[in-house]
Amino acid sequence: MPLPDTHGHVVVFHVAVACDRLDVFLSQQPGIGTRSHAQRLIRQGAVTLNNAPARPAQAVREGDVIEAFIAAEPQAPVPEDVLLSVLYEDDEVLVIDKPAGMVVHPAPGHTTHTLVNALLGRHPDIECGETMRPGIVHRLDKDTSGVMVVALTSEARDWLVAQFKSAAVHKTYLALVSGRIEADGVIEGPIGRHPVHRKRMAVVATGKPARTTYEIVEHLDAYTLVRAHPVTGRTHQIRVHFAFIGHPVAGDYVYGSRSPSRSLAQYLPRHFLHAAAISLRLPHASAEREFTSPLPPDLRLALDEARRQARAAPCPAQSDMI
Repeated sequence: MPLPDTHGHVVVFHVAVACDRLDVFLSQQPGIGTRSHAQRLIRQGAVTLNNAPARPAQAVREGDVIEAFIAAEPQAPVPEDVLLSVLYEDDEVLVIDKPAGMVVHPAPGHTTHTLVNALLGRHPDIECGETMRPGIVHRLDKDTSGVMVVALTSEARDWLVAQFKSAAVHKTYLALVSGRIEADGVIEGPIGRHPVHRKRMAVVATGKPARTTYEIVEHLDAYTLVRAHPVTGRTHQIRVHFAFIGHPVAGDYVYGSRSPSRSLAQYLPRHFLHAAAISLRLPHASAEREFTSPLPPDLRLALDEARRQARAAPCPAQSDMI
């Protein structure tokens, strides 16, 4: 069977006694554990029945061959001496300016040099939250730069999680999107897994409610610079929402076209999305604090080039004469 993009091993089961359901059969086998785990493996595409994709409710018969890919248990992250750009720090909270290219927490293919590794190197005793994600209360995509807040204690984590859940945290992103958006607006569309491309998100009827507001900052001929505010916190929300309205983030090869932003291709090795500011109340504080991050040099260079191209573009009257 084709193996998923992670580490693990394949277990082969030869059916000796028929069963009405594949998930029930698997739950009775060593190494699987529970029926819910079996169902999860099947839905993830990690199970085949006679070399064909399987369904949880599929019957199995004597002589059938089942293959299941069992992912390796993740290793706990280790402390690393990785330099962080710290915007604020006290005994309970750390606010950093995350660079593009840094993964937030260990995952298949990214087990070292993550923000969590750096966090453990700076605060070895941190234990709040999940083992693989200590202190993490929200995330930024690998190639999204900007402000992130991290909890250093269990009390601070509970405090911050409650604020995120109640939408009391206000986040501002700068995004350069393709095409011209005429006015400020709101994008609403439920976000869930793409029905075909399972590693991508999409606006789908079965998704979770998602809302993004935005304001126009600058029109740049083939692009629009916007200030976006995700009211909810869905995975890839801003990228998915702007692609949904026909204005994908410049340089986004996942949610844009295969060759997006060709006029800026050499200036945009990543998508143009930056977490510019976050406002929230710190634990035990009565007033809201705002933390900001300036546009990093690579995106500043791309924005300057977009402005240069906009100045050089012919006006509509000139275009009519060409």
